[in-house]
Amino acid sequence: MLPRVLLCGEIECVQDELKEMFHGIAEVIHLVSESRSHFLSSFGPGGPYEGTVALYRLNESSEVIGKFDAPLIHALADTSMVRWIAQSSSGYDEIDVQACKERGIMVSNTPGANEDATATATLYLMLSCLRHFSMAEHSLRSGTWRTLCNPAQTHDVTGRTLGIFGLGRIGLRFAHLAHAFPMRIVYFSRRKAESVPDWCEYVSSVEELCKKADVLSLHVPLNQSTAGMIGEKEIKTLRRGSVLLNTSRGRIVDQEAMIRALEDGHLSSVGLDVYPDEPHVDPRLLTFPRCALLPHVGGDSAESDRTRELQALGNLRAFVLGGVGEDVIPELKTEIGNSTT
Repeated sequence: MLPRVLLCGEIECVQDELKEMFHGIAEVIHLVSESRSHFLSSFGPGGPYEGTVALYRLNESSEVIGKFDAPLIHALADTSMVRWIAQSSSGYDEIDVQACKERGIMVSNTPGANEDATATATLYLMLSCLRHFSMAEHSLRSGTWRTLCNPAQTHDVTGRTLGIFGLGRIGLRFAHLAHAFPMRIVYFSRRKAESVPDWCEYVSSVEELCKKADVLSLHVPLNQSTAGMIGEKEIKTLRRGSVLLNTSRGRIVDQEAMIRALEDGHLSSVGLDVYPDEPHVDPRLLTFPRCALLPHVGGDSAESDRTRELQALGNLRAFVLGGVGEDVIPELKTEIGNSTT
């Protein structure tokens, strides 16, 4: 009997490649559960997921089985043979990594798959915030032409300073796009990046980054150290009238502090693709017409979705063939070789 891999989420773009990748090495099965309890009880003998050794996971599956929190991970380890979770996104904050580490379950993600899509979405948000394009489009669609618009309150991009918090793949791609105007690029990361252009200026703290930036853009993963990292102090350190962009994760920003800064004018606008409690959006954000708001679509495009699916499935295939997949998340890299199939 071939080992099984369970798809917790549908494959939309690479169905033919899926068949070819696992032909003769694993049986691909689909999620049939309609509840968390059914999911966890289905890995035993005679269950629909019997023999499953690895999972492909989309965040959308949490609508049925919930997030992969500690209770789910521990139950999964107790009742199944699953030893690999291939997250089909760069972010993996819906998976309890510590519980996976404790139970010998490895996790991979898809870094870089959506870097161009997310970077260009961030560029759109920046342009819209500085030039009030979102408000202008609303004015046109409401039949008032450009009555709502005041050009004296808009700003060109050229010559302004962009502060990037997290110069990973997406942050660096956005830096290249913004530098073309040109903009001055300053950044802060946990460590100074290697092999980056000379025009990317490193600063040694978030505070220094905020002091220099006209536009602050966030490109860090959500974890215990980054949750709420941009709070009242950091926002007030920004120059009055600055713009805040977030295409990373909503909980990196203290939303209450951000809204207060919009209300008192310290922030002129924000460009958001992510929110703390998705799909809920705080209705107060909708009252600021200069803000540019997207429903977490920044990383999605036909090209990035195809790349993401192939990358996640490639991680699964490598695990099935050799016991070790690729793109292991940083927190678990030291565990390679300790997990068992």
